[in-house]
Amino acid sequence: MIFDAARAAAGRLFSPEFRAVFLKTLGITLLALVASWFGLYKLFDALALPWIDALLPGFPAWAGWLGLIAAIFAGVGLALGLALLIAPVTALVAGLFLDDIAEVVERTDYPADPPGRALPIVPAIVMTLKFLGVVIVANILALFLLLVPGINIGAFFVVNGYLLGREFFEFAAMRFRPEADAKALRRKYAGTVFMAGLVIAAFLAVPLLNLLTPLFAAAMMVHLHKAVAARELSLARPERVAVGAGVGLTG
Repeated sequence: MIFDAARAAAGRLFSPEFRAVFLKTLGITLLALVASWFGLYKLFDALALPWIDALLPGFPAWAGWLGLIAAIFAGVGLALGLALLIAPVTALVAGLFLDDIAEVVERTDYPADPPGRALPIVPAIVMTLKFLGVVIVANILALFLLLVPGINIGAFFVVNGYLLGREFFEFAAMRFRPEADAKALRRKYAGTVFMAGLVIAAFLAVPLLNLLTPLFAAAMMVHLHKAVAARELSLARPERVAVGAGVGLTG
């Protein structure tokens, strides 16, 4: 189910049906990342530069190389900070466009199925903000774990795999079922959803391609939810047949 869903989502990324939502998602993601980078730069300028000036007042000639090294480290730090912001930005953008993405997938790949319902605006905003906060806290934790040998890179994949898998699957499921049922279905297929989240985290780790993470993740989880729902239906059918046979015998 996981690889079928990932392949189906990747195959649709650049299709004509996805073009409008593709451009909106990419544009908003880029704008949010640029705004985040300027925010990081201003934060560095306000907090780090005064400390450097105090340590090396006036940057005399002998400190030129130190200043260059400090600038290099600052650039690397800003780049790492921006990389860690991609996951929260992905969460925010996905919350804005999940229903648009889901509608395209459902209309083009499942035309015979009943369409899902867009989430009401207030619950959608609440869920998006909650997800954004959880992703930010989790990635701060992952940042600290980067300092622990043997855990660092794995922490990024485990944290984002779990969170992205959980939230994107529940978003897709809630188009067809109440929130409590969506959470119960996600818990029942927790291993499958987590493995799908790891695929999304791997997508997120690829430079430039990760700008399309909201589009890929939302489309993939729509496909995965469809597959899980079909499995649930097939498992329920034998029970209905057995019940019907029992009723027929007693009658």
